[in-house]
Amino acid sequence: MNGAVVRVVIADDQRVVREGLASLLGLLTGIEVLGTAADGEEAIALVEQLGPDIVLMDLRMPRCDGVEATRRLRLLHPDVNVVVLTTYADDRSVLDALRAGARGFLTKDAGAEEIQEALAAVQRGEAAIDPVVQHHLVDALARFAPGEEDRRGPELPDGLTAREAEVLALIAGGLSNTDIAARLVVSEATVKSHVNHLFTKTGSRDRAQAVAYAYRHGLTGKE
Repeated sequence: MNGAVVRVVIADDQRVVREGLASLLGLLTGIEVLGTAADGEEAIALVEQLGPDIVLMDLRMPRCDGVEATRRLRLLHPDVNVVVLTTYADDRSVLDALRAGARGFLTKDAGAEEIQEALAAVQRGEAAIDPVVQHHLVDALARFAPGEEDRRGPELPDGLTAREAEVLALIAGGLSNTDIAARLVVSEATVKSHVNHLFTKTGSRDRAQAVAYAYRHGLTGKE
């Protein structure tokens, strides 16, 4: 790493995992672990406080999941990179994380040297995708692009994001926040955040008004 020290924050909801990673990475040359977070909200707060170079981010976490945290970090701190380290390497997880702004994607099968190399690559401005994950990315691009999110992206009204439009369509389909969280594999808190944002953007006071908005703008997910 040419003598440069990469300053890292680790975000994982499992204490044994994040503490184990902190101990492991702390032994590696050129890496300084600044702190650990139990969810995306804590990760964002630590970035504000400590100013790391990279956040090593799990995907499935309470309150604020890894995808949402990555998206927010890219908006709030574009100079801080995110490398996903997760058990989940399905097509959708890979695509969502990369679309949110992650610069690397590793599975938890990765060894210390692989993690070290990925952090160094991302620090150099490169992307770091685990070979195990690469075929999922190819499959995801084939399945979802050009897909509904891509077609809607630039045409969504009132500044809605693709994810907010997806949540709106599920609301129009009669799903509760709990149902939506299960469908999207995110926390209920993340869903609530999306709902609040889309309510504000669409000028809706409640779910009924949001559903009416969805039908007016063809965002129900129905042909």
